[in-house]
Amino acid sequence: METTSSSRVGAQTAEALAPAAPAQEPDTGPESHTQPQEAAAPVPAARRTADGFLAADFPWYGLDGAFTGPRWLMQVAVAADGTVEHGSTGHGDEPSARGEIATGEKERFAVVITVASNPLRRSGDGTGVLEATSVASAAWLAGSGLLAYSWPGQMDHSLRDDWLDQQTEAAWELADDLAGEDWSTLSLPVDGEPTPFHYRESEFGWVLAGSTGSGVHLGAYGRGMSAYGLGFAAIADLGAYE
Repeated sequence: METTSSSRVGAQTAEALAPAAPAQEPDTGPESHTQPQEAAAPVPAARRTADGFLAADFPWYGLDGAFTGPRWLMQVAVAADGTVEHGSTGHGDEPSARGEIATGEKERFAVVITVASNPLRRSGDGTGVLEATSVASAAWLAGSGLLAYSWPGQMDHSLRDDWLDQQTEAAWELADDLAGEDWSTLSLPVDGEPTPFHYRESEFGWVLAGSTGSGVHLGAYGRGMSAYGLGFAAIADLGAYE
């Protein structure tokens, strides 16, 4: 599977398990195969800014104008050399780790992840080569991101880390096999053009991944909102998310 680096898309730990962190997160480096750590303390959407997003040299994507609900910024992942690699934007209810799965609360949200399309290049510390990003990169980020907001009912807090490790490894394996039977195909509009996506559902929600004509890969995950009615578009004004 092609990823941003051997770290499974570089800063996947920051992206997947710190969804409410401040705008910029450091890349974990080319050799990090560590499992995700405890999520950072949530930062209210009203306190997040677009500064990190504005440093990117690629377009950001979100749900298109057909979605009229709340929009909010999440965070960006930055490589060791300062290059913005990927980031995410939220739509709908701002979910918590102990949301509908554990408490029965009805959260309706969709998160869109934009992944820069990067060729093979040297790592920031000069010690290795970073692989090109791909649709699988977006699928991995989306799958692990959904897990950050999932907590099975009746599970003790002390067991969640073990559960999360197991589920995150499963998400990695699924992203590595997009042609497998666990995935189906779904056509959704991107900038008004029908675009094929890889799609799967689980008890925790849904995940999809695809590529755009503007040179970025898209991942998305959500719960309580049907993926079948979604459309994506380049974000013209990040102020709508602040």
